[in-house]
Amino acid sequence: MSTAASPAKRRTRDTWTSQTGFLMAAIGSAIGLGNIWRFPGVAYTNGGGAFLVPYLVALLFAGIPILWLEYAVGHKFRGTPPWAFRRMNAKGEFLGWLCVFICFVIITYYAAVVAWSGSYVFYSITEAWGEDSQTFFLSSFLGTVGSDEFSWTPVAAVAIPLVLVWACILLIASFGVARGLEKANKIFLPLLVVLFLALVVRALFLPGALEGLSAFFTPNWSSLTQPKVWLAAFAQIFFSLSVGFGIMLTYASYLQKKSNVTGTALVAGFANSSFEILAGIGVFSALGFMAHSQGVTVSELKGLTGPILSFVTFPKIISMMPGGPLFGVLFFSSLVLAGITSLLSLLQVVSGAIQDKFALTPAKASLVMGIPTTIISLAFFATRSGLNTLDIIDNFINNVGVVGCAIAMALYTALVRPRLRGLRRHLNSVSAPSIPPVWDYLVGIVIPLVLAFMLVTSVISSISEGYGGYAGYLVNIFGWGSVGFALLASAILTLMPWSHPHRSSTSSTSKEIA
Repeated sequence: MSTAASPAKRRTRDTWTSQTGFLMAAIGSAIGLGNIWRFPGVAYTNGGGAFLVPYLVALLFAGIPILWLEYAVGHKFRGTPPWAFRRMNAKGEFLGWLCVFICFVIITYYAAVVAWSGSYVFYSITEAWGEDSQTFFLSSFLGTVGSDEFSWTPVAAVAIPLVLVWACILLIASFGVARGLEKANKIFLPLLVVLFLALVVRALFLPGALEGLSAFFTPNWSSLTQPKVWLAAFAQIFFSLSVGFGIMLTYASYLQKKSNVTGTALVAGFANSSFEILAGIGVFSALGFMAHSQGVTVSELKGLTGPILSFVTFPKIISMMPGGPLFGVLFFSSLVLAGITSLLSLLQVVSGAIQDKFALTPAKASLVMGIPTTIISLAFFATRSGLNTLDIIDNFINNVGVVGCAIAMALYTALVRPRLRGLRRHLNSVSAPSIPPVWDYLVGIVIPLVLAFMLVTSVISSISEGYGGYAGYLVNIFGWGSVGFALLASAILTLMPWSHPHRSSTSSTSKEIA
């Protein structure tokens, strides 16, 4: 066996205290803001009830297989993405850091959305948005500038809660995996489920709720012949399951050596999808009430997805309904909790990689990454152009960065020892149910082809049409710039030496991974 000094040997590596703790953290990571504000709108515009067919196909033949892949790499090689991929092959460290810096970019703006949600918990009590929730959100709250402008002017209403969010998140991260991340998810995840169930039950009893549910679930079977619907299903699965950028790989690295990895992935995947469907029921029940109150159909409503759904459409609904303030507190508290559990998972990828590379404690790693992330968040997303900047970066880092990273991860593990067959054997040796050989072809061929088509389509569209009507210089700086930053930072960290001696050659490691 190699005598190389791995992170696990340099210091005592943190682990989950139980399989349940890991499962709750994995589910907490998957259940995020996108489940609540993205899935209902995507499903509605892509065939309603019929969308569940490609959605379930994508879950079974893409989402779960990639979850298994990340679990296999993390569990076998006992490290965050840079160390795990390096152990497979010395050249793989760059791919690992790319996963890390994609997460780094995401957390800088994701925290801002959590801060918005926290502010709206208190705004709901008095319905501070008044008669015009859109003007309140865009002008009074965010002070948004035009799509061709950039502003450094700070917005105190965002900056103050954003600082509080970072203080809370970094404090939790400083306690490590077992005492910080695991304990936080054991509190936040059940609380999220209870709050959201209460919200859904309240929404189901609103006048017009059945009309909303009918609009959400009525199948448009002809949509199944449209390639864009299937691509939308695959995109939703990848983004909502938190796969493709190292979160589940990192989480699996903290598991005990004897753990039921494949079964956990199935539970986490179906729990995430169940919550998305629950979110669809709650959101469209409320939208049905709004349509009923205005004397229109659900199809005539606008703002059925994204931040506009949460911060413009839902405040309108809250103002219309009896007991609206309570409904608003439940809804925005759910957004806060969903955002925090996902933010913690993204943060752990960055923190864990820093701990592995530089042999730092969780508390020191929290400080090292906390200063730059907080400064970037405040400088770019707590300003009058914060919403525009966030929208541009989110589109590019997800549609180009995350998808590109997922393709590279699948191809890398298909070509480098122990290859997919070896990883499958590892999972089957510690888990049940066993993974069939067809998994190798799904991960090594089918999934990369589907993702490559998504990536090429997105890049062509962005180059030829721009994005969102924003000025070209903003798209180049913040869109392509965010992807370029992740690539450059990954190269720099790859060239930096590890804090403890280790063997950079793969000769000794190959005995371990064969």
